[in-house]
Amino acid sequence: MDWLLTLVVMEWGSESGAVRRHRIGGERRDGPAAAPQLEREALAQEPLADACGGGARTRKRSGEGSGSASRGAGTGLSEARASLGLALYLLALRALVQLSLQQLMVRGTAVGHRGEFDARRARDYLEHITSIGPRTTGSPENEILTVRYLLEQIKLIEVQSNNLHRISVDVQRPTGSFSIDFLGGFTSYYDNITNVVVKLEPRDGAQHALLANCHFDSVANSPGASDDAVSCSVMLEVLRVLSTSSEALHHAVIFLFNGAEENVLQASHGFITQHPWASLIRAFINLEAAGVGGKELVFQTGPENPWLVQAYVSAAKHPFASVVAQEVFQSGIIPSDTDFRIYRDFGNIPGIDLAFIENGYIYHTKYDTADRILTDSIQRAGDNILAVVKYLATSDMLASSSKYQHGNMVFFDVLGLFVIAYPSRVGLIINYMVVMAVALYLGKKLLQPQNKTAAYTKDFFCGLGITLISWFTSLVTVLIIAVFISLIGQSLSWYNHFYVSVCLYGTAAVAKIIFIHTLAKRFHYVNASDQYLGEVFFDVSLFVHCGFLTALTYQGLCSAFISAVWVAFPLLTKLCVHKDFRRHGAGGKFIAFYLLGMFIPYLYALYLIWAVFEMFTPILGRSGSEIPPDVVLASILAGCTMILSSYFINFIYLAKSTKRTMLTLTLVCTIAFLLVCSGTFFPYSSNPASPKPKRVFLQHVTRTFHDLDGNVVKRDSGIWINGFDYTGMSHITPHIPEINDTIRAHCEENAPLCGFPWYLPVHFLIRKNWYLPAPEVSPKEAAHFRLVSKEQTPWDSVKLTFEVTGPSHMSFYVRTHKGSTLSQWSLGNGTPVTSKGGDYFVFYSHGLQASAWQFWIEVQVLEEQPEGVVTVAIAAHYLSGDDKRSSQLDALKEKFPDWTFPSAWVCTYNLFVF
Repeated sequence: MDWLLTLVVMEWGSESGAVRRHRIGGERRDGPAAAPQLEREALAQEPLADACGGGARTRKRSGEGSGSASRGAGTGLSEARASLGLALYLLALRALVQLSLQQLMVRGTAVGHRGEFDARRARDYLEHITSIGPRTTGSPENEILTVRYLLEQIKLIEVQSNNLHRISVDVQRPTGSFSIDFLGGFTSYYDNITNVVVKLEPRDGAQHALLANCHFDSVANSPGASDDAVSCSVMLEVLRVLSTSSEALHHAVIFLFNGAEENVLQASHGFITQHPWASLIRAFINLEAAGVGGKELVFQTGPENPWLVQAYVSAAKHPFASVVAQEVFQSGIIPSDTDFRIYRDFGNIPGIDLAFIENGYIYHTKYDTADRILTDSIQRAGDNILAVVKYLATSDMLASSSKYQHGNMVFFDVLGLFVIAYPSRVGLIINYMVVMAVALYLGKKLLQPQNKTAAYTKDFFCGLGITLISWFTSLVTVLIIAVFISLIGQSLSWYNHFYVSVCLYGTAAVAKIIFIHTLAKRFHYVNASDQYLGEVFFDVSLFVHCGFLTALTYQGLCSAFISAVWVAFPLLTKLCVHKDFRRHGAGGKFIAFYLLGMFIPYLYALYLIWAVFEMFTPILGRSGSEIPPDVVLASILAGCTMILSSYFINFIYLAKSTKRTMLTLTLVCTIAFLLVCSGTFFPYSSNPASPKPKRVFLQHVTRTFHDLDGNVVKRDSGIWINGFDYTGMSHITPHIPEINDTIRAHCEENAPLCGFPWYLPVHFLIRKNWYLPAPEVSPKEAAHFRLVSKEQTPWDSVKLTFEVTGPSHMSFYVRTHKGSTLSQWSLGNGTPVTSKGGDYFVFYSHGLQASAWQFWIEVQVLEEQPEGVVTVAIAAHYLSGDDKRSSQLDALKEKFPDWTFPSAWVCTYNLFVF
C-alpha cells in the first residue's frame, strides 16, 4: 500500500484550490442580496487558477430571468452518451462474469488417462445410484440396494488397487442422540442407521487420516442426483484413482458414504462420535449441494485453520471459493446446514465445505436427476477433490494440524482463474492502511484553515446527507412497491422471469437516486460548477465505502476485503485522473480512464451479486409463508443499486441533464409494475429444460387426541397441505377448487406445535396451511406409544418413561403445563432444548431393523394442576413403502398442475396428557 500513501501525499502537495466553493459572490442562491450584479457577472467569468498546473474551473452564473444556472463551456456531459456508456459498461462486465461462470473447465485435463479423474466413470456411478430411486433413511432402497451397490464398486476398486495401498471397509450402524440449534433448536435421535466407511492407507498403516464425506440418502420423493449422489460418485472415482496410483500416501484417507444426512446430519454424528477410525481424523472435506451442477463452491473452511485454505489454493485445478459465502452461510440467514457443523462441533476437526449452488430451483425435487448434471461439472469437481485430497494426504501439516490454528483466512477467487488468500491479520493491516490513505486524502480538504475549506466542508456533509437520503428514499420506494405487489397477490411474479425484478425494483431504485440528486443539483447546488460537484460527490462515495470498511474490519469480518477493494481502486483512479479532469473536464479521456480504474471493483461486485441472486432467488421460493419474498428481493436489489451507483453519482452532476434517463427508467418501471399487477408473469415453470416448480407438501393424516384419563376426546382425518412459499394456495385453487381458504387449518391451542405432524420444526416459517377432510388411514406398520412408568422422584419431579415403535421417521413433541418445567431427559446431552415457540421437538429415525425406542423425561412440578403436568404427541411419518400412499392422496396429487412438485406421504398423530 506504499504506492497509495505516496500518491495521496503527492495529491496533498499539488492541490490547494480544489476545495474552494465556486459561488457568485461567495453566497448561496438564497443568500444575502447584497452582492452587486456587476460583481456577480465579473466573478462568473473569472477562472480560478489551479495550483497543480494552471487548470481553470469556471464558476456558474445565474441564468437571466429563470433562476437556473448555466454551465461553463465544455463542462457538461451528454446525457445520452453518459447513460448509454455506463449501461454498456455494466453490461460488458456482466457478460464477462457470465462467460467466466459458464466456463466450467478452465484448463484441459487428460480425461481417462491413468492417474487422472474420469468423469465418465463417475457418471456411470451416478446413474446407477439414482436409478434406485428416492433413498430415504430406513427404506430398502437406502439401506439395502444403495449399500449393496456401493460395496460392490468398492470391492472392484479394491481388486484393481496398487500393492502400495491397503483398503479396509466397514459398514457401521450407529445409534445415538444429540441436540442442535438449527431451525430454532431441536433434539435428534437415531437408531441403527447406516454408514459405509472405506479407509485407504499405506500398506504399513497410518496414524493420521483425512476424511472425505458425502451422503447417499435423499429426501422423500427425490432421486437426489446432486444432493448428494454425484458427490458420492465423485468420491468413488477419487478412491479408484488414488488406490491405483503408484505414488504412496503419507496418511490415510477415510471415505465416508453416510446414509442419514437428510435426517438432519445424523449419520455423520454417529460416525464421528462412535467409529474407531474417527480418532485418526485430522481434517475433512465435505461434499454437498444446494443446487444442481455448475461449479462447486468452497463456502466454509476452518475454523481457524488457514493451512486448509492454502492447501485448496495450492492444489485445486479449477478454484471457486469465497470467504463472503462462508460468513453469509454461518450468519444463519440461509435455512440450511451440512455435516460440516457436526465434524466441527462434535469432532473438533477443521475442514473444507463444498457445494454445487447453481439452479437451486429443482434442489430437493423430483427434477434433481442425473441428466441435469453436466459431465464437465463432474469433471471439474473430481479434478479439484482429487487434487486437494492427494495434496492433504501427502502433507506434513495434516499430522500436526492443531499447531496451525492461528486465525482465519481471507480468500476469494478471481473469476474462477485463481484464488487470492492471506491471513486475516494481514487483511486487518491492509484495511487500516487503506483507511489511513483515505484519511490523508480527505483530511487535506477538511482540515486546512477554515477560510479555505469552510465551503467545501459544508458541501461535503450536505452531499453526504443527500446521498444517504437518496439511498433511504430509494429503499423506501422499492419496499412500498414490494408491499403493494405482495398485498394484491402478485408476489414471486419474477421467480420464473428474473429480469422482471430488475425492471421493477432495480429501475425504481436507480430512478429515485437520480431524482433526489437532480433536485439537489437544481435547487441546492445552484451556483457550483459541475467539476467541483463531481469531486465532492466522488469524495462522499469514497467516505461512505471507507465507513463500511472500518465497520466491517472492526467487526472482525474477513469480507471487509470487498470494501477495501471499493476504496483503494477508486482512490487510486481519482489520484491518477485528477489533473486531466481539472484541465479538460469530463471529456472522453477522463471517462475512459475513470471506468478503467473502476474495472476491478465493479467486476468483482457483479461477480458476487450473481452469487447472491443464484443462491437467494431459489431460496425465496421455499422460505415459507411468513417472509414476503418481494420485500427481501427488493431490499437486495436496492442495496445492489446503492453499491453500483455510488461512484457513478458524480456523473449526475457532470451531465448536462438527467431528464431523459429518469423518464426512461420511470417508464420501464411503470410498464413492469402494470404487467406484474395484471398477472402477466406467472411465477412457476413446467418447462422440462428449466423447471421452476411450486413446492407443496401433502400429508394424509389421522389425528387422535386423548385426555388425562386416556379417553379419546377428538379424532379426525384429512390431507394436511403446506405450500412452501408466500403465495400459499392462491395459484392452486383455480385447478383444485376444494383447496381454498374455507379449509384453512386452525391451530389447536392446547397442543404442541398446534396439533399437526410437523416433520421438522418449521412451524414458525409456515403459518398458512390447509386441512382437507379425508378418510382415515390405517398403515400396516402402525405406531405404538405407551407409558412404561411414572415415578415420583425425591426432588419433587415426575419421571415419565415411554416406549415407541413405528416407521423409520417419527417426531415427538412436548409441551409442559403451567407450573411445570422440563428439567432433564434421556435424549441429547440430557438438557432439554426448546424449539421456537417454547415447545420441545425430537426428530427420530431408524434403519431397517430397530428395537423399540425407549426414553424418559423428567418434569419438575412447581404447582399441581388438575389438567396434568405435560402434554406429549407422537407423529409417525411413512416416507417409503406401501404405507406411504393412500388412494385419496394419489387422487389429489393427480389434480396438481405440472408446474408444481407435490411431495406426499401418509402419517398419524397421537396426543396424550399426563
